[in-house]
Amino acid sequence: MKRILRLFFIICIVNTATAQLTPPSFWTVSDTLHKPRRNFVAITEASLATATLISLDRIWYADFPRSSFQFINDNNEWLQMDKAGHVFTSYYVGHVGVKVLRWSGVSKRDQLIYGATLGFGFLTAMEVMDGFSAEWGASWGDVLANGLGTGLYVGQELVWNEQRVTLKYSFHQTQFAELRPNKLGDGLLEEVLKDYNGQTYWLSANVHSFFKQQKIPRWFNIAFGYGAEGMVAGTSQKQREILPNQQRYRQFYFSIDVDLTKIQTKSKFLKSVFEVINFIKIPAPTLEINTLGKLRFHPIYF
Repeated sequence: MKRILRLFFIICIVNTATAQLTPPSFWTVSDTLHKPRRNFVAITEASLATATLISLDRIWYADFPRSSFQFINDNNEWLQMDKAGHVFTSYYVGHVGVKVLRWSGVSKRDQLIYGATLGFGFLTAMEVMDGFSAEWGASWGDVLANGLGTGLYVGQELVWNEQRVTLKYSFHQTQFAELRPNKLGDGLLEEVLKDYNGQTYWLSANVHSFFKQQKIPRWFNIAFGYGAEGMVAGTSQKQREILPNQQRYRQFYFSIDVDLTKIQTKSKFLKSVFEVINFIKIPAPTLEINTLGKLRFHPIYF
């Protein structure tokens, strides 16, 4: 439920840009500060974040006992796939925050201060709520991962004034969700959000941005991925109680990718679509090496 609400928040933030706050048209980024757009974005983001956190408190946390604020150390769980998810989410919520402020004509400095930090602020607020729950507790590892995602975005803007390395996500269904559907998801939509076995997080680097060679297509990327498999519980100890013979292992990937935002098109609509879905790693031939000591080639990897 928490992941679904996070996704809802991201989608709603994207949709703030669809408000009819022109001129001259929705698709045009304002080259100077457009106060009605900026105010609308600020109010909408604050309202959506507040509504999401209140809903989370009523729908999720209300079913569990409260406690005094506490930190926990869950860094050994899920082979750190949950931490990769925090890095990814923080990065992309910040990315959207920057885009809507840029659309409003806000200065580059303020885009980074108030937009790029949006993911860190929102996700850290959720950690505070976890901290007052007797069931969980705030995870300092999650807070660090949130900061890493924001730092990756801000750092590249400060050094290169562009995102040469983007975070991407891919997913394939696994047999492990059937073993614990309440934990890993029941059905494709839930599994996309909850089954860490099928998730892969990628660092996708745009080759042309680094080498500036005209022969290299502007959209061509190489990608390095991280995943894990064999998990039906957060820790090895808990897993042995459920599925004692199942081995957990890490996976490292090398593949090619496409930066959809670098594809040349005259259609402003297509440009917007490419911008929205660019977080998805395209299926492509992929080389895998894992901690079982095996090397595998996937003709097409999702």
